Amino acid sequence: MRKSADIRKSEIVEMVLVLADRIGPDRVTTAAVATAVGVTQAALFRHFPTKSSLWAAVAEGISARMATAWQEAIAGKHDPAAKLKALIDAQFGQIEQTPALPMLLFSRELNVDNEALREAFRGRLAAFHAMIRSEFVAGQNQSTFRADIKADDAAVLMTSLVQGLAIRWSLGVREFNLKSEGQRLLSVNFKLFSTEGN
Repeated sequence: MRKSADIRKSEIVEMVLVLADRIGPDRVTTAAVATAVGVTQAALFRHFPTKSSLWAAVAEGISARMATAWQEAIAGKHDPAAKLKALIDAQFGQIEQTPALPMLLFSRELNVDNEALREAFRGRLAAFHAMIRSEFVAGQNQSTFRADIKADDAAVLMTSLVQGLAIRWSLGVREFNLKSEGQRLLSVNFKLFSTEGN
């Protein structure tokens, strides 16, 4: 039975991420993707006329998944600290589901070859930063977090925690539990941010 165009496109996008994890984003070719999916390169180009359009679909898929994960993570929560923990946990969950993400951030494809991909990731990172900043400000307004810490600085520290730990996890052959280690280190940040004892 022939697969619908949407199903095939989704399979192709997922295979790009599998291959990016397996061999590195910069070594992913349309020929390798076509072979892995089990279609001809001509068939792949019917769905994605260029390699850039394929990567654009990858970025769109990742962006949509992240946005959904973040919204689901904070749904029903009212405490800013709980929302921050949930947001960061959700992002670690996204990285575990898509292990190629840390490598994509440093790939030639992202940083040199593909401006649309770069802008898509920059937009997602900016959105994540903005959500964290907003919850930190809410925590300051409730006197949970120290007022003398700039919200942007706190957001940079927390997003850097996610990115740095993700890289360590990726380079270390995923030898530790990303979510557990992330929450442990986030709790260290929270002690520094906390108004208690200050």
